[in-house]
Amino acid sequence: MVDDAPPYRFSARLWLHAGQAAWHFVTLPHDVSDEIDELTSSTRRGFGSVRVAVTVGSTTWHTSVFPDAKAESYVLPVKKPVRAHEHLTVGDTVDITLRLAE
Repeated sequence: MVDDAPPYRFSARLWLHAGQAAWHFVTLPHDVSDEIDELTSSTRRGFGSVRVAVTVGSTTWHTSVFPDAKAESYVLPVKKPVRAHEHLTVGDTVDITLRLAE
């Protein structure tokens, strides 16, 4: 984890990407995205992604958030095992704790 970065806690709606793949995402609040953008300006990975650790309910996993030009924010993919374990469906509001990872 990035030691000086605080955990971000927020709620966001789960949505399904319009496309052939059944990718599910939540969009990070703009203030959280702006702060992540500032803190990671020199460490972003491919496609502008940022490594994070995420907790939803009792499930914690490592993934990346990705910039979304349309939303002008980062989006967080939520994998099927997480959705199944936490009983999440499209349209649900998800309570999220997110930490920057190194």
